[in-house]
Amino acid sequence: MYWLSSDLIFPDYEEVNEDGIIALGGDLSTERLILAYQKGIFPWFNEDEPILWWFPHDRFVLFPENLKVSKSMKKVFKDQIFTFSENKAFREVITNCSKAYRKDQDGTWITNDMIEAYCLLHEQGIAKSIEVWQNEELVGGFYGIEMGNIFCGESMFAKVSNASKAGFIQFVAKYHKKYELIDCQVYTDHLASLGAIEISSDVFLEYLHHKQ
Repeated sequence: MYWLSSDLIFPDYEEVNEDGIIALGGDLSTERLILAYQKGIFPWFNEDEPILWWFPHDRFVLFPENLKVSKSMKKVFKDQIFTFSENKAFREVITNCSKAYRKDQDGTWITNDMIEAYCLLHEQGIAKSIEVWQNEELVGGFYGIEMGNIFCGESMFAKVSNASKAGFIQFVAKYHKKYELIDCQVYTDHLASLGAIEISSDVFLEYLHHKQ
């Protein structure tokens, strides 16, 4: 397995192992994170592990034109149950994501170091958050990285039913002409129900490098 040094470099894609890990170690500096996302790589690790850098063989993505909105979700929007904002509470969103319960997962990969690293990316206008409000309370949201024609979703949370789903639908509908695809990284039933599908890493790179 390729261990990163202090040099700002990632190995060739041929180094990816069968699990989708391309490298270990390094740091979460702004420069390294930007380079990683430019190459379609993202960090995902537990607090007691070295940083694991991932480049999955199959990428789970949503093409905006394939967004599926159920009848029940259409009613949520019709009834105006939620209001939405962007970049109003980034730290609160990522902190809530770090505390969100994940089935079949112990703990969180969103460590304090990760929170601080992505807050720095947010300050530079690279990371953005989407907030979902109900009665002026933050009840859901998600955050991610903007990479040209792609939005790389990182994590989401919901304190009430349908909150994160509503935020995601609203975001995709609003930016369907700006982003060619939304990177969801790995499969989840939640996002599959909204129309996300798996594509090969080669196809993903074609979209990623299209407008960089």
